[in-house]
Amino acid sequence: MSLRKFFKTGEASPAEELQAPAPPVTADLSILPGGPRLGERLVDQGLVTREQVMSALADNRLGQPALLGQRLVNAGLLDERNLTRVVAAQYGMEVLDLRQVTLDPATARLLDETTARRVKAIPVAVDGERVLVAIAVPSAANLAALREALGRPVVFRVAPYSEIVQALGTTFRALTGISTQVRVFEAQNSQRRIDVGRTDTAVGDDDAPAVRVVHMIITQALRDRASDIHIEPHADQIRVRYRIDGALHDVLELPVVMGPVIASRLKILAGMNIVERRRPQDGQISMEIEGRSVDIRVSTTAVLEGEKVVLRLLDKSRRMYLLGQLGMPEDMVSRYTALLRAPYGMVICAGPTGSGKTTTLYGSLAEINTPERNVMTIEDPVEYRVESINQIQINEAAGISFAGGLRSILRQDPDVILVGEIRDIETARIAVQAALTGHFVLSSLHATDAPAALQRLGGMGIESFLIASSVTAVISQRLVRRICQHCREPYQPSPEELAFLQTLGGQAPLGGFERGHGCNFCARTGYLERIGVYEMMPVTDRIRDLILDRASHDEVRKAAQAEGLRTLNDEAARLVQTGVTTLSEVLRSIYVMGS
Repeated sequence: MSLRKFFKTGEASPAEELQAPAPPVTADLSILPGGPRLGERLVDQGLVTREQVMSALADNRLGQPALLGQRLVNAGLLDERNLTRVVAAQYGMEVLDLRQVTLDPATARLLDETTARRVKAIPVAVDGERVLVAIAVPSAANLAALREALGRPVVFRVAPYSEIVQALGTTFRALTGISTQVRVFEAQNSQRRIDVGRTDTAVGDDDAPAVRVVHMIITQALRDRASDIHIEPHADQIRVRYRIDGALHDVLELPVVMGPVIASRLKILAGMNIVERRRPQDGQISMEIEGRSVDIRVSTTAVLEGEKVVLRLLDKSRRMYLLGQLGMPEDMVSRYTALLRAPYGMVICAGPTGSGKTTTLYGSLAEINTPERNVMTIEDPVEYRVESINQIQINEAAGISFAGGLRSILRQDPDVILVGEIRDIETARIAVQAALTGHFVLSSLHATDAPAALQRLGGMGIESFLIASSVTAVISQRLVRRICQHCREPYQPSPEELAFLQTLGGQAPLGGFERGHGCNFCARTGYLERIGVYEMMPVTDRIRDLILDRASHDEVRKAAQAEGLRTLNDEAARLVQTGVTTLSEVLRSIYVMGS
């Protein structure tokens, strides 16, 4: 493994740590991090409140599998690095930052995949007979299991849960054995022609090669943090692509003959008609992958070479984010939080599909969700499960639409209402009326920017005076990929990129331009995870007057800028200047002419 980063920072490298005797471990290892001892430490350090700890412990008693610390992290109440630091102190261990380690696959595979995933640990370095292991939950049982599995002296360090899961996903690829399954399938297929219109062993038997291939594809997609899987038939191959951090990446090529069988398998799982291959179909799969509950939205459509299948993955275990973690500048967070404290009115989150609107809406709910308030949502689909919120899932087949569901919510004495998306005039009109009759409404809307969201409401047929009276603020947003912290390197932008930066009105980063050159952590893309880019437009008296006068988009935008609006382009330039993202990523995801 490479130790360069450890020498640069002056920290002890894994190899150096192995030379020293292991620090003493807390005697009572029988107390799990999910127990009250950790909770007391978190409260004493001001990281969470006692009420939040008690609520998380109550959820654990109700049979929820996550330990206390991870549950607090998933709820967006606790920073994972702070949790790791407290857990390490609890057990008398040191913290290891896996972001600063280049894992050697041979070393990592000293531990078999089953044990590594069960105890959430990974070997990091070897020195003679000793092994340095990063672990997320250093309980007595986990430490004993690791010593037994490795059969040699072990030095333990605590690392964040998410970093270990990511390292395991990089080390153990679910797609590793897929070529074997393809060969078995082709051998079987050469002996008999498979009727794709019939459910037989090719798609119904859990041990069938095509069934295993489908499971491997979905499993690896979850490990890679993919939001969508595209299975596309072409003349000479079936192409499989993952959408990771908003961009599609080629992952796998399969023989053409497997296309119809894979589509049939997915249709069976989603309760769709496997005989119908010409008309588009939609379905849903609920399954558990490596201990994670996942909802999968399945869509099929006929293309020239067969049926294309797209899977939208909704990981039920993904954590909620607080507003300060989404990418909003601190001053915007404070102003937006103040707007959320209003007793009534409507806040709209605008942006294209996949821009993170739902995440922002739930971050907003986290700010105002208190026991004194009845919070209700209506969504399609419900992407975050929150125990203290009443959530309604759209079901057109059962007659539950946005408009109908919203009417029923208004009869449930709500204080705060979240409408997943305003799609039609009926839903828009009910939401506006709710905001005017003493309810606080949060909703998303497809629009290019904040002023365009107001115009979209008008285009739906909502009267100007109702828009002016009900809407209190509009947040417009996009998502951009972050430069991978593991493989950052300096580079000199092209003249075209520098000219683009000048168009944005931005400045070069103080330390020079950087980009990611690609590594195992970022799947060789140079980017890892995304951050939100926001513009916030409060509906002031001046903006209300312009709405009533049916002013143009440009007039509203200029008035908002005069009152301090920082546009998406302005915020994007700030992220480039601070080294968070690159100019090419801004051009791909954000840049709007004339803004």
